[in-house]
Amino acid sequence: SLPGKHLGPLVSEAQYKRVQALIQSGIDEGATVLTGGTGRADTAEAGWFVRPTIFTDVRPDMRIVKEEIFGPVLCMQSFSDEAEAIRLANDTNYGLAAYVNTPDRARARRIALELDAGMVLLNGATHSSRAPFGGVKQSGNGREYSEEGLLEYLEVKVISG
Repeated sequence: SLPGKHLGPLVSEAQYKRVQALIQSGIDEGATVLTGGTGRADTAEAGWFVRPTIFTDVRPDMRIVKEEIFGPVLCMQSFSDEAEAIRLANDTNYGLAAYVNTPDRARARRIALELDAGMVLLNGATHSSRAPFGGVKQSGNGREYSEEGLLEYLEVKVISG
């Protein structure tokens, strides 16, 4: 366990089993486990704690890339240039969140504008509870929080004549 770091359990046994199956599919499809893997987190004796897992050698056609995992799993893909990185990131049916890490803040913002995601977090930033929350494509349902969240409850009516 790392000082100052916290890992909570997943929401249910069903989600725990789903994440375990996705980790196993990554292994079965040839991704390399850098750390973690299937099974309960080493620090947990009970509960739905998943071992934080990092995969390398991940291909775009793998199940762990195509599905939303909602567990402590990171899938690292190689890319040759910025355009390919953006294409790989957008090649999904989902778009809840994206993360960009680079010391070049202008580059991070430029990339963020190209990503098809409801929110893009730069260089380890966290999501503010005052900002809208929600995804695009098949992720999320509209927006929650902030003024945009309230707009979800309104209907616009036009009366002319």
